[in-house]
Amino acid sequence: MSGFNTEQAKASAAPPLGLYVHVPFCASTCDFCAFYQTTPTAEGVGGFLDGIAEEARLVEWPRPVTTVFWGGGTPGLLAPAQIERLGATVRARFTGEPQEWTVELAPASVTTERLAAFKAIGVTRISLGVQSFSPTLLEGLGRQHTREQIYRAHERIRAANFPSVNLDLMFALPGQDEATWREDIQAAVALAPDHLSTYCLTFEEDTALWVKLSQGKVKLDAEREAQLYESTWAQLAELGYGQYEVSNFARPGHACRHNLNTWHMHEWIGLGPSAASQHAGWRGANVADLTQWRAQVARGERLTEDRVALTPALLAEDALVFGLRMNAGVDLATWRGRAPAAPWTDVEALLDRLAIEGLAERDGTVIRLTNRGRLLADTVGAEIMAAFESETVSV
Repeated sequence: MSGFNTEQAKASAAPPLGLYVHVPFCASTCDFCAFYQTTPTAEGVGGFLDGIAEEARLVEWPRPVTTVFWGGGTPGLLAPAQIERLGATVRARFTGEPQEWTVELAPASVTTERLAAFKAIGVTRISLGVQSFSPTLLEGLGRQHTREQIYRAHERIRAANFPSVNLDLMFALPGQDEATWREDIQAAVALAPDHLSTYCLTFEEDTALWVKLSQGKVKLDAEREAQLYESTWAQLAELGYGQYEVSNFARPGHACRHNLNTWHMHEWIGLGPSAASQHAGWRGANVADLTQWRAQVARGERLTEDRVALTPALLAEDALVFGLRMNAGVDLATWRGRAPAAPWTDVEALLDRLAIEGLAERDGTVIRLTNRGRLLADTVGAEIMAAFESETVSV
């Protein structure tokens, strides 16, 4: 027993390590989705499962995995036996028991049998892609589920007793006003989720929604988006959900650990086509093509796309870009210590200006955005990147 306690103590003292698995299969493509996906076939799914096992063997696993996240695509399209096989594959490569294991599910794919398989492999958190409870808005997004399927899926998930449940919602949708958005929030909260993610609709290139925008069938309205952001924050605060990031709200103890570790620039390993990794001194992604990914893995290759060496300055830059989206903000002292050669004079000048303009506030060495600043988080992030690129950084 003493040996076990020693190992547990070592694990708890080690930096977090995440594992992300991209399951690329979808029955259809939603109008807004820019993630890599493909239609499932028996051959494709079998090749994917084989490929994950091969890729996992290429990875050097330096310490126990802290969190696991399966995204997609729709991981729930896998059959129960395939879910258990994929779970056994990744468990064979890492030691210890993850603190959190999230799986993203679409309402139409939720069955009692699949949930039992997820429970059997150790999943602790379900993230259900609701998007909206309005049939009209769901149709406008190209979502392939109904309001009735949302309620049925949620009932099955709760009956399976997963420790934490998240609902994903979207706002600033074409045809959605503040009243219909309020109705969606109320419908979601009525289900008493542990966590809510509320994402503003974005127009990504190479999506059906982008085409509609270019054709003038839908329009951007920044002022309406800002109003919906603010009303969302106010409503969810009143309803007992603490905001910890621009788009994420949780009851106490239910913030997504995997995302927090990622935003704090800890390491994570990505498996599967298009999966990104930040691990062993490198950041990069796998090729976003199932067939090419399989061929590369067979040759012992991974992280072939956008591969870049991690430097203290790069990590500090991203810690600020992503960290300022979090309500807790960023402790500058930590990152100044880790990346002393970064262009801190320019960065500090920018942060001081943000504070003067009422977009940020400083508390000792901690900098955080105000509510007004969080409305402009993307713009602030772009300015931070520009500040870090203001001079050549030695590493």
